[in-house]
Amino acid sequence: MHNLYARHGASAHGSDSSQDAGMVMDGGHSAGMMSVFQNIRATPLYSTAWTPTTTGAYAGTCIFLIVLAALFRGLLAAKWWQENRWLDRELNRRYVVVNGKAPLAENLSRDSLAKHGNVVLSENGVEENVVVVKKRTFGPRPWRLSVDPVRAVIDTVIAGVGYLLMLAVMSMNVGYFISVLAGTFLGSLLVGRFITATDH
Repeated sequence: MHNLYARHGASAHGSDSSQDAGMVMDGGHSAGMMSVFQNIRATPLYSTAWTPTTTGAYAGTCIFLIVLAALFRGLLAAKWWQENRWLDRELNRRYVVVNGKAPLAENLSRDSLAKHGNVVLSENGVEENVVVVKKRTFGPRPWRLSVDPVRAVIDTVIAGVGYLLMLAVMSMNVGYFISVLAGTFLGSLLVGRFITATDH
């Protein structure tokens, strides 16, 4: 009987210990990710050093998240605009037909993927026969030193801002969550028409 009680007591004590181990010593909050929204003003953002302690600091943090979310939409629009500039530069090309190179126009006329028109450029009294070519292609675009590193930087910045917004939402703070939504709405209202569906 004594042994049974001892084992029961140890089991109960072990259960209490396991429950205590599942709690954080800082204020008794759960160590795991919070699964419900809360409106605690002193919710850290990105680091414990960024913990609003006053109403003004909390409002400033929310305003920061609104601006950051709007900036995220602006970055997506900027990428769309830059991608179109690069695509126009690749597809709109001019080929100057010099003397003795007349077969170029004939070759282009046989290219079913090319749309061209013959025009004459005149500058300082010198005329040149020019064929303007617009080629429609669905294959991968060639790697260019002037394009792809810039694209990689833009994608990295967009990913970084997106992860920062995700971390703010994962804090499960109602004010932070609403601020991110408000910034997304504001950014889409201003530049949403420049963002393609695949960039959302």
